[in-house]
Amino acid sequence: MSDKKPTKTWRPRTNLVRGGTMRSQFGETSEAIFLTSGFVYDSAEQAKASFKGEDDHFIYSRYSNPSVAMFEERMRLLEGTKFCQATASGMGAVFAALMCQLKAGDHLVASRALFGSCDYICTVLAPQYGVRTTMVDGTDLNQWEKALSQPTDMVFMETPSNPTMEIIDLEAVAKMAHKAGARVVVDNVFATPYLQRPIELGADIVVYSSTKHIDGQGRSLGGAILFNDEEYWDKYLRMFIRHTGPTLSAFNAWVQLKGMETLELRVTRHCENALAVAQFLEGHKGIGRVIFPGLDSHPQRALIKKQMQGPGSVIAFEVMGDEARVFKFMNAMNLIDISNNLGDAKSLMTHPATTTHQRTGPEGRAKLGITDQLVRLSIGLEDVEDIKEDLEQALNA
Repeated sequence: MSDKKPTKTWRPRTNLVRGGTMRSQFGETSEAIFLTSGFVYDSAEQAKASFKGEDDHFIYSRYSNPSVAMFEERMRLLEGTKFCQATASGMGAVFAALMCQLKAGDHLVASRALFGSCDYICTVLAPQYGVRTTMVDGTDLNQWEKALSQPTDMVFMETPSNPTMEIIDLEAVAKMAHKAGARVVVDNVFATPYLQRPIELGADIVVYSSTKHIDGQGRSLGGAILFNDEEYWDKYLRMFIRHTGPTLSAFNAWVQLKGMETLELRVTRHCENALAVAQFLEGHKGIGRVIFPGLDSHPQRALIKKQMQGPGSVIAFEVMGDEARVFKFMNAMNLIDISNNLGDAKSLMTHPATTTHQRTGPEGRAKLGITDQLVRLSIGLEDVEDIKEDLEQALNA
């Protein structure tokens, strides 16, 4: 295979279109899909050398695959890291990033405001394996300081958080975590690699559900783990991935490679649309609290300006009334779909208390500010006036 390697003059927009491209002997324009489980060797000697790591030859698609390798290289270039490991889903990325290293007796500190499945890993699975987990209010640096006053092995956080868009001071927490001996893992899915650079703010490992904005069109599952730490790769993650098999399929890797070509264009429009819709909702008589990183009313606006290059595409807001009225509002939508996905070209709405965070329980949701009135809205690429009109008619229904 031949490839076009990026030069020092290639900028992020160019890498989104061409980064990591490898061409076969047929010279295809679009990246090829290598739908194969295994690979053929020229000789038994080459097979032996490949398994020993002495020959750079693909061995088995559970380990690596040309289509997946192209996706990983493009993601690596976008994030600006030395390593990228693709996974079958975003949760596959979170689980592998944490549990490849953690063992019985280790200490994990995590922010309390997490996606439901991430919370399950931190508060249920990790303790089952003997890991001590401390959960903190991610916005309270005093709680971080107290939790990290003892030796710690890993720190995990989402910022912005799902669904209430809490922002964590990445730089401050990373400094405390490193002092405690921990590696810092950041779920950056809401911000995307285009809007926030956790590695530059002190994080060690960044994880994505590439199902979201990176695919961006509701077609395929995927995840990615990005980092610079060679010891983390050699000692923990590489063999964990190889022997547990959370592998991204070649087809999904190819789909998401094509998605990356338009990532900047899509995220820019997502942000523009989301800001216009958030401003519309903030002034509406049928709406209570509106949470969006692009609004001046967000309590952490100064921190948002410091560490994010844009507000993102997700809005959380409360509809006046009880759960029945919220459901009536959601069911009245003509354009916006009810779905628990986000980062899609289509605008999608969900009710976190009964979907993504239902297992958290009433007390846990109350601590996170997830009320029965709260709705999460992922803004798509439709005409923003059509989105606003659909919200208006549903509120009037």
